[in-house]
Amino acid sequence: MMRGDVETDDVRPGTGSILDVVLGVWSRRKWVGIVVCTVILAAAATVAKFLPDIYRATATVLVERQNVAETFVKSSVSGELETRLQTISQEILSRARLAELIARLGLYPNLRDGAPIEGAIQKMRRDIVLELKGVQQTNGRSATVAFALTYQGRDPDTVARVANALAAFYVEENGRLREQQATGTASFLKLQLADAKKRLDEQEHRVRDFRMSHIGELPQQLAGNMATLERLHAQLDLNEANLLRAMDRREALVKGSSDKGLSEIDAAGSPAKPEAAVGGIVKLRHELAELRRRYTDKHPDVIALKAQIAALARDGADEPSEVTAAPQRARPADPPPPLTPAMSKIDAEIDALKVQERRVQQQMAGYQRRVEAAPQREQELQRLSASYETAKELHASLSKRYEDAQLAESMEQSQRGERFRILDLAIPPKQPAAPNRTLLLFVGLLAACGAAVAAMVVTEQFGGSFHRVDDVRALTTAPVLVSIPMIVTEADRRRAKWRFCLAAVGVVLTLVVVVNAARYVADGNEQLLSMLARDAVRLAK
Repeated sequence: MMRGDVETDDVRPGTGSILDVVLGVWSRRKWVGIVVCTVILAAAATVAKFLPDIYRATATVLVERQNVAETFVKSSVSGELETRLQTISQEILSRARLAELIARLGLYPNLRDGAPIEGAIQKMRRDIVLELKGVQQTNGRSATVAFALTYQGRDPDTVARVANALAAFYVEENGRLREQQATGTASFLKLQLADAKKRLDEQEHRVRDFRMSHIGELPQQLAGNMATLERLHAQLDLNEANLLRAMDRREALVKGSSDKGLSEIDAAGSPAKPEAAVGGIVKLRHELAELRRRYTDKHPDVIALKAQIAALARDGADEPSEVTAAPQRARPADPPPPLTPAMSKIDAEIDALKVQERRVQQQMAGYQRRVEAAPQREQELQRLSASYETAKELHASLSKRYEDAQLAESMEQSQRGERFRILDLAIPPKQPAAPNRTLLLFVGLLAACGAAVAAMVVTEQFGGSFHRVDDVRALTTAPVLVSIPMIVTEADRRRAKWRFCLAAVGVVLTLVVVVNAARYVADGNEQLLSMLARDAVRLAK
């Protein structure tokens, strides 16, 4: 056969479109796609059919704010609402609380039969969902006004009872927690107030004991001490003036009773000394009174003037004795002049004035010590007063806080503080929340179609036979001489029929196995059910 005869139009394949290629693949591999699609779709339908229903019930709890304005009663319960909700959630989801609820309502019987209860507790924790509902505030933060408690399970009546029980737990636990915190705050402040009262009493006793032990030396008594000291100075001056006048009267009385002796003494020029001494003492005493009005008795000028007065007084007492001694030696036989009643009265007055002078001087010394000790006592009293004022302020602050805590405790006990109230009770759902069988069938159909197409493409690609001339030319460089159509004999038809029957039986057996396997996997599969339920919740949101 010649080369030109090979490259005729009968041998060269036509240039078909993509649709022709697809139709060709479908005509050759349609049974592969149909079998794969049927098997996968049967499996998806079995899972959707035998997967247990899951129901969800939701109870809504409203957060009621404090009924009494915070201007009048400030709550002692601190912390954000969201933080307190998390604390309550941890308490409610505790092992003891959930175990009691599982046993009371008979939950998760499959997980509890012959197995530890921890599995049922973990499953229940996954089935409980807390969702906060808030409003946007002006500061950009969201304020929680309510929250929803959702529980999912296989029985509609049971999930409603569990959701309502959880909501009741939240309401009860919030009230107990707030009351406990308010009571604890009041008790703590009561102990602190008692301790502050004890310290205040101690400081008060110290101040009172200090005032009693240093009475007369306190700073507020300084003005009175100074006034008393001035009065004593004036009294001492008056006493000294009276003493000088009494001494002058006595001296005049003595002179009148002994004119002769005095005249002789005057002739000798000695009686002028006592008079000069007395006049000097009077003058110095007046100067001393003036100095005492300005200075204390410890001032150097006052001390020097006192010493000078004392020296003149001694000189005045010694000189008359010497003068009178000379006439006695000259006239030993002359008796001393007798003391008259007037002189005795003057002497008694002088003695009384001297005693009063010593008493006034002692009083002045005492008041002077008080005046000198006043600055030191003022510093000591300031230190004690500072400690007392600090203790007093602390006691007043704690007393105010304790009163506020008592009001807050009373408000919490009367249910007038922030509290939870069940707004909507959970009701048994009419329709299951999961699985969404329609969605599962649709997804299964998509998966079956995709798997069928993939199976046909893979089979066509790796089938090991040529269906077009271009496939041969793509594989080898040898020229294609002739294209012979397929010749089907009667034996080929019988073999094809047997292969079809065997394939049909295999497909049926495969379907039976896949359906039973899918039923076994889906029937009572809690883990698959939870996964599909979570997917349904996410899709619903």
